Amino acid sequence: MIRAVACAKINLSLHVAAREANGLHRIDGIFQSISWVDRLAAAPAEEDTISDGSGGEVIAGWDNLAWRAVDEVRRVAGRTRAVELVLDKEIPAAAGLGGGSADAAAALAIGGHLFGVERDTLAGLAVGLGSDVPFCFTGGTAEVSGTGERLRPRAPAAGFAVAVVVPPIELATGAVYSKWDELGGPHGEAPATTAVPPALRNEGPLANDLLPAALAVTPALGDWRSELAARWSRPVLLTGSGPTLFAFFIDEAEAAAALGDSPPGARAAAAASPVPYGWAIRDGTGPVMASARVAAATMGRIASILDAGP
Repeated sequence: MIRAVACAKINLSLHVAAREANGLHRIDGIFQSISWVDRLAAAPAEEDTISDGSGGEVIAGWDNLAWRAVDEVRRVAGRTRAVELVLDKEIPAAAGLGGGSADAAAALAIGGHLFGVERDTLAGLAVGLGSDVPFCFTGGTAEVSGTGERLRPRAPAAGFAVAVVVPPIELATGAVYSKWDELGGPHGEAPATTAVPPALRNEGPLANDLLPAALAVTPALGDWRSELAARWSRPVLLTGSGPTLFAFFIDEAEAAAALGDSPPGARAAAAASPVPYGWAIRDGTGPVMASARVAAATMGRIASILDAGP
């Protein structure tokens, strides 16, 4: 049995360019993996199956991005062996946290391990699976540009934590981008440098250009943002096209305390830290493999997470 963790991402910054002739917007921003994870497990099987490790239902077949990733690796490897894949979801869907993309990235790593496909080939497959999958496959801290396919890794961010809140609001990514076009391509609001962790102060304005559009599509998001900013006494940022909001804290204990003073009714919330990897896997009792080279102490923490589930 192969066990894996897949890390959520937040957009520390997200700058958007005008829609191109192909209908896509190019972006440029700093992406960060965080310690809010989904868990996956896989093994060779008599027939292909995908299930929810917590007993719920998951999207089956080709419509599930993680399953599509495994199947793509198998196709490239020219193999036909059936696979059992189990997902234990903690990262909320449709929240701007890249949960489905993270699952796909971890599933690529699992498929590569099962079918003997090299990492460079897996990275190429990531580009075809979705705009956030290449980053989630690389993980850590990175500048992401183009339509998500261009990555420039940065020194791993550290020395802070985030409180992450998913309001009970639905925001379609396409609707937010369309509103951004309609509004004339506004720029996001960046927090003051003094409100940004020292490790991030050289990364340019930590603004999300989609924030004005998201607020225009769903004004209730602005109510949540204002309430959190007032309760936490600090700027509150948006990740992706929303609706997830987050703020910076000294450590996870402080972030967790802030979550205790959040408005009721959030769809999900977590205190998390930046991590220098996007996924990690272990085959049986063998060594841990991660999406990036990390310190031995970090490997120990990853191993304890992997051994805990799913």
